[in-house]
Amino acid sequence: MNEGVHVIDEQGRSIIYNKKMSEIESMQAEDVLGKNLLDVFPFSRGEESTLYRALKERETVKKVRQTYFNDKGKEINTINHTFPIMDHHTIIGAVEIANDVTKIERIIRESILNKENTKYTFESIIGSSAAMKEVIENAKRVTRTSSSVLIVGETGTGKELFAQSIHNGSYRSAAPFISQNCAALPDSLIEGLLFGTSKGAFTGAIERPGLFEQAEGGTLFLDEINSLTLPLQAKLLRALQEKTIRRIGDTKDKQIDVRIIAAINEDPFEAISNQRIRKDLYYRLSVVTLFIPPLRDRKEDILELTKHFISKYNHLFDMNVERVSEEVKQHLLSYHWPGNVRELQHIIEGAMNLMVDEKEILHTHLPVHHIRRQNQLEKEAFDQSKPDDQDTASLLNRENQEQVWSQIEESKTLREKVEEFEKYYITRILDKHRSNISQAAKELGISRQSLQYRLRKYKKTM
Repeated sequence: MNEGVHVIDEQGRSIIYNKKMSEIESMQAEDVLGKNLLDVFPFSRGEESTLYRALKERETVKKVRQTYFNDKGKEINTINHTFPIMDHHTIIGAVEIANDVTKIERIIRESILNKENTKYTFESIIGSSAAMKEVIENAKRVTRTSSSVLIVGETGTGKELFAQSIHNGSYRSAAPFISQNCAALPDSLIEGLLFGTSKGAFTGAIERPGLFEQAEGGTLFLDEINSLTLPLQAKLLRALQEKTIRRIGDTKDKQIDVRIIAAINEDPFEAISNQRIRKDLYYRLSVVTLFIPPLRDRKEDILELTKHFISKYNHLFDMNVERVSEEVKQHLLSYHWPGNVRELQHIIEGAMNLMVDEKEILHTHLPVHHIRRQNQLEKEAFDQSKPDDQDTASLLNRENQEQVWSQIEESKTLREKVEEFEKYYITRILDKHRSNISQAAKELGISRQSLQYRLRKYKKTM
């Protein structure tokens, strides 16, 4: 069941406590069953419990909001339907059916907080590399319109930073900017959160505007759009095309004026192939597509970012760190950065937490988990890059292999060598087919769209 069920007997002892109620109240069944209701839940007065009131006053209570605390002090918010259980004229217990509104109200509060703290602009973006300058310039151009934007980038590259910058640079900057990570919500909540609910749509449903309505006149940023279910993607597509939404349980459409900026953390064409995103939704969202380069592809920005994060945490921690050691500098420049800029920020923050009065970040200050991860990544990269004789022979003869590896021997890590080889091999196959994308993709064993994605990804280095 999607509702919580709690039953007490005539003495107020809990005799039924289902799994959903256990989830809503963050309680284990064994901590509740067989115990008196008022001994488990700290109500200041017995009548504040709708379940206890149904028992003592034989009162049926419907659609009542209740706020209380579990035995750990956690606040619980529910919409309750409560009924006495009668055996002829004798009361033998009471039952409560509850719908959880704690999570959705917290999410709405966070969304409103995001709306009030939209602080990033293009000046906030750190990076003077050619790759970043190009993305920033393209992003500035799209501030002039209200077209949908799709931001493609790995986790931690700063997709929301770009989304906020586009919003703050547009004529919509005075209106709300609302951000929602679609992967952070269960399917049972996301539809109501996006489109809103009408009273009576389901048990405990109340009139509540969704994020589309909250973002009216402004921008709605949907991160990890590929985590939405396909049926919900279809409903989102309709909203984008018709510029209308319909609350759950309502019979009327509402006009909306909202700019959509969506983000995805994988190759969009692979997401389409693997049915994680609808093709028609992708084309509707990607009127403008921005590809945020991973940190490993713009290593000239690493030291600039490092300086920025040192300054930030000097201010927050009241410290006076000036620099990183030469050993740490070389480590930062050679590391692969699977977590991108976010990982670099966390490493600097972690290192400065281990410092006292030192002016220089040393290798010994780097977080232990980071060093372990680096070692693990290097081992995985080595295992993945071991040449298989049969596969290698089908690609290049030994003479050509030596030539390729001699061209990329300056790379710092094994992962970088694999990327360099991919660039080389794509170029080789394209030359073979005289830049015919379809024929090259067929020989490479990937879709035409995936090849185009890689060409855009590598265009500055190919």
